[in-house]
Formats: sequence, C-alpha cells, structure tokens
Amino acid sequence: MSGGRFLRIAGIRGIPATHGGFETFCERLALGLTRRGWQICVYCQARGEGEDRVDIWRGIQRVHVPVNVAGPLGTIVFDWKCIRHALKAGKAPLLILGYNTAIFSLLLRMKGIPVIFNMDGVEWARAKWAWHAKVWLFVNDLAASFIGNALIADHPLIADMLNRRALQGKVVTIPYGAPRVESPDPELLREFDLERDGYCLLIGRAEPENSILEIVSAYSSRSRPVPLVVVGNYNPAASDYHRRVRRAAGHQVRFVGAIFEKSIVETLRSGARLYVHGHQVGGTNPSLVEAIAAGNAVLAHDNRFNRWCAGEEAAYFDSEESCARMFDELLEDSDRLERMRAASRRRHLESFDDRQELDAYEACLARWVEDR
Repeated sequence: MSGGRFLRIAGIRGIPATHGGFETFCERLALGLTRRGWQICVYCQARGEGEDRVDIWRGIQRVHVPVNVAGPLGTIVFDWKCIRHALKAGKAPLLILGYNTAIFSLLLRMKGIPVIFNMDGVEWARAKWAWHAKVWLFVNDLAASFIGNALIADHPLIADMLNRRALQGKVVTIPYGAPRVESPDPELLREFDLERDGYCLLIGRAEPENSILEIVSAYSSRSRPVPLVVVGNYNPAASDYHRRVRRAAGHQVRFVGAIFEKSIVETLRSGARLYVHGHQVGGTNPSLVEAIAAGNAVLAHDNRFNRWCAGEEAAYFDSEESCARMFDELLEDSDRLERMRAASRRRHLESFDDRQELDAYEACLARWVEDR
C-alpha cells in the first residue's frame, strides 16, 4: 500500500465485526479513515497454522495472522505475532485497541515506531478474571501508560485515572460515536415476530459484570406487558453462568442468539420500548452509545460510567430488586419513556455523533503520522 497517511490497527479479532463492540468500532474507524484517503491495515486473528495471509476488504488491507491456541492465551499469542509483524513492516504508527498485552509494544517504541493505545475500560477489575489474569492486566495497564505515545480514553473518568500516572499531554478523551438510527425496518421486525414498541431489548455477553442474571431474573419475577428479547450467545453447555441465566428466564424472555448483521441490530434497537444495559465496569460502552444513537429509552446499571453516558433522564438500577421495580414503573408509563427517548437523542447530538468521533481520531492519529 502506498500514498496517503498509513496506519496499522491491532487488538481486535478482525473486521468485518463478528464479535463485539471493539470490532464494530474498528470497522467504523477504518472505513471512515479510508474514505478520507488514509491507508489502513488491520490485523485479524485466524485459526490454524501457517503463514500470514494478506487481502483487501473494502479498501482496507487485512493481515490474517494464524493462531492455533484457543482462549485468552490464544489472544496473547496473536498480539505477540502482530507486534512481530509490525516490527518488520516499516515506521507506520500502530493503534492498539485495548492494553491487554501492552508490554509487547515496548519493542516498537525501541525501534521508533509510534504506538497509540485506546485504553478501553478497567479491564483488570472484571469479575470474570482469576487473580493471576487481573495481575497481568493491571501490569499491562500501567505499561501502556508509560510506553504509549498517546493514550485515548473513551470516558472522562478513564482520562482522570490515566492522567494521574501518565505524562502531561499524553491523554486524549474521545468517546465512542455511532450513526443515528432513524426508524426500524418493519419487515426485519416481523422476521422475529416483533413489532415496534412491543418488546424490551438486552444486548450483551453472558458475564457476571454485565448484570445479565439480575436483569433476566427481575424481568421474570412477574408478568410483563411485552417480552424481553436477549441478543447474545447463551449456551447452557458453555458455562454455569449461562445455565443460571437460562434457568432464571420466564416465558416472556426470548433468547435470539448472537446477531452481528448491522441492519438487524439497528432495527432491533430502534424498535424497542426499552433498552436494558447492565454493564458495571468500563468506560463508554459502544453498545450503550448505539442505543442512545437509536433514541432508546435506557434502563442502565447505576454506576458513574453509565450515568455520564446516558444522562440523568435515563433510569437506573443497582440490584435485582431495584431492576424489577424499574420495569414495573417504566413499561406502562409511555410519557416517561418518550421523555427518555428524547433525552437520548439530545445526548447523541451532544457527545456521541460518529462524525465527531472520526474527526477527533483523525486529529489525534495524524500527529504521529506527520511527525515521524
């Protein structure tokens, strides 16, 4: 690839997005910068063994790096291979999404290659990790603060934490953005036997810090006027937590599986009576931002990260009992739900427009392309 500003991106499983919020963000950023004349290379994790494979997807170079190890260890191996590839590939800066293996990037800095970290949330505080994994993540959080040329925080509270230990001027606050979703596609809703304003929606991985069990239990504690649609992989054979969520679900909870098709997810969001967000840990969560962009009425776990994102007009819960009470109050109160929707639309325009996000990233990244 030649001509234009050149940027490499690592830290995700790959594009197009088929996993989570970071992949969705990377796809949006890479396509946006490509439209503006940048040359983008994204590292993608592949299964198996052999040589790296390179292809072009919608104008973006993808380097498919094979890994024959599963789970978190496989992610570490993948990240190490990406760093090794970047060491041999010239002086283009590397944007790393997350800091889970930040210590590897010291090799890039020693060679004069700029490294910019998106610092994600407080990953080491997540309940799913064993103590040794939390130590590893905490050490890499600190390492990124010292190694990175720039640290991008997606939330002001994350920026505050980083500023306590990073050099002045390193930290840039750029919240995630999302395009506004105008209206649902009724044909797509009918495929799920749903209609506008006729269901609540929950999108999230089945992990304890996402409050999935509390939300499902609260919804199932009594009869509700509409079903709760749960998007995500909830396989009883996968883990005890998945089984507990399934057992807690009443007949009005519908598990529709993992969905990555953008048009379907946008339609489900924009047609929901209420969007439920249980994430307890992290900064600006992309799924919550996308719900705000869809003009959803939001019921979220009550923590300082979610309150900054969704604003004071949203509704909040801090336990299974309070979640059940909020369902009781909100689902029959159409006037309040409409006020909440209007507040989400205002919040999107204020802080989460995807054009603002792209402008901010381009300005931050261009410093390291032009100064090298």
